[in-house]
Amino acid sequence: MVPPKDTLLSIKNLRTYFNVKEGLAKAVDGVSYNINNGETLGLVGESGCGKTVSALSILKLLDIPPAEFHSGQILFKDQDLLQMTEQELNSIRGRLISMIFQEPMTSLNPVLSIGFQIDEVMINHLSINAKEARDRTIELLNMVGIPLPQKRAKEYPHQLSGGMRQRIMIALAVACDPELLIADEPTTALDVTIQAQILDIMLSLQETFNTSILLITHDLGVIAETADRVAVMYAGKIVEEADVKTIFQNPLHPYTRGLLNSVPKINKIDSANRLHEIPGMVPNLCYLPEGCSFFNRCPVRKKICQSGKPKLLNIENNHNVRCWIVQDSV
Repeated sequence: MVPPKDTLLSIKNLRTYFNVKEGLAKAVDGVSYNINNGETLGLVGESGCGKTVSALSILKLLDIPPAEFHSGQILFKDQDLLQMTEQELNSIRGRLISMIFQEPMTSLNPVLSIGFQIDEVMINHLSINAKEARDRTIELLNMVGIPLPQKRAKEYPHQLSGGMRQRIMIALAVACDPELLIADEPTTALDVTIQAQILDIMLSLQETFNTSILLITHDLGVIAETADRVAVMYAGKIVEEADVKTIFQNPLHPYTRGLLNSVPKINKIDSANRLHEIPGMVPNLCYLPEGCSFFNRCPVRKKICQSGKPKLLNIENNHNVRCWIVQDSV
């Protein structure tokens, strides 16, 4: 299928596997999705479902081996990133596609000043001199809400709080006005107030630069507030995909329903209404079941679910679901 003209990134049938002691772990197993210009795609699911691996695959930031790209395409502006050389990818990383990594505490170099780390990106990609880079760095730090930016630029990561380091990561990621920003759980380990501020900064920058965002998170509250479309991942596959309103108002896959039911509801928290949980665990990616990967945890499973793997099919109005039960009921 040819992606629409406004598609910036198109991932087609991506399979990223890991050779481990137990065998071949299928971390990303036939994933396909598009990200359009200026939109935010939310990628959600439990830990271990393949969200981060799929994002790291886009810029080939995985160690090879043990990782291997078994098949698929990652088309960015119609160019396959998987076929590019390291030198070609370096011209894209940080310039056209940038990433906010999951852990701001360890993603910054501890022996280099904040200002130097941001300056370096712009000097390498934008061909500007050191003074121009530092002026732009101060501007970026101010843009993301860092107080006393001239002073902070001379400081080191350990001198800043977690929230400030996350802001630094955002400034670093948008320094070269990328066309695609990959945000891997950007609000993890931050308190609620700082989370809201970080999300406001990202949305403001998106409006300023018309940046597309791939937002990876397990927080459905964040998705509801920021995403245009949502893709739900489970055991290395997309199990449901639709616009954000449809996902919240009419979830069809049992796993998506389980995730939404697990969100605390303030008016229902009492001894008679315990927090819902999805029983069991994500299956071992080296020993995936023959049928649907969610079979052992599914409350509505049938015999067919155990024997055959369902395909991701369009149910209605670009609402795609990978579930035998849903497809049989349509």
